[in-house]
Amino acid sequence: MSGNLLIIGGSGFVSGTLARRAMSAGWRVWVVTRGQRPLPDRVTAIVADRKETTAFDNGIASAMESARIDRFDLVAECIGYDPQDAAQDVAVLRDRARQLLFVSTDFVFDPAHRTFPQGESSEHYLSDGYGGKKRLCEQELMNADCGDMAWTVVRPCHIYGPGSLLGCLPEHGRDKGLLQRLRDGQALRLVGGGHFLQQPILARDLADLILGVAGRADLHGRIFQAAGPDIVESVIYYRIIADILGVDLQVEEVPVDAFLAENPGAAPFLCHRIYDLSALREAGLPVPATPLTTGLVEQVAAIEAM
Repeated sequence: MSGNLLIIGGSGFVSGTLARRAMSAGWRVWVVTRGQRPLPDRVTAIVADRKETTAFDNGIASAMESARIDRFDLVAECIGYDPQDAAQDVAVLRDRARQLLFVSTDFVFDPAHRTFPQGESSEHYLSDGYGGKKRLCEQELMNADCGDMAWTVVRPCHIYGPGSLLGCLPEHGRDKGLLQRLRDGQALRLVGGGHFLQQPILARDLADLILGVAGRADLHGRIFQAAGPDIVESVIYYRIIADILGVDLQVEEVPVDAFLAENPGAAPFLCHRIYDLSALREAGLPVPATPLTTGLVEQVAAIEAM
């Protein structure tokens, strides 16, 4: 399917990848952006700060009028974080969009009460921090009057790929200097020695999943876990990168208890993050399939080319 796509937060890592994938599939793409970073070619910018509701509303209305469209086929909310953001999406878009796709996070779950693999439902969610706020956004959608606009939520785990920094675990998450550290033979300080399981998703696969929701009004009110095909210890993620560089990986284990005592907000990172993707398959949605090694080769090459 192709059509008219609005991306909220179009200059970021995920949203930029989504814009490029959508355009390659024939979509017309608009993005709401503060105009601080360049956008992919052929994207139409709506320059507005989404925290300023009047400017947000007026910018979208003006773009629709200029394009002579009465509705967007899909709106992808890639930066919503506060429940007020989700409420704003409903208020501004319910009469302007056929579908809303909200990008949440796997951090909504209380790390002390996860199941393995974790499905979409739980009796234990976080109530504060990043994951807690994303859960409040989900609940805002559940309780809202969305009119004829259908909404769907995806909960990606660690997202990686070209356009982002490497690193999936403290103390080397999104580490700008990771490649040089590995080349220099420095030991990586990984909490728990990097033994927590992860299931990283390539941004391109996530973008294709988001686009796969388009035209599926039957998915209204559904929430889906979004993860890649490979379940690995976090240390394996770093070992793959070292292998790509042709160097040895040295690891210094950081005790979990000591790290958590100093960094209690890091708890959602320090647990096994593996997921049941059967709901995606049963819904007929694109299931992320790019092997982790393939995606990391692409990401390393992109960083080296900068």
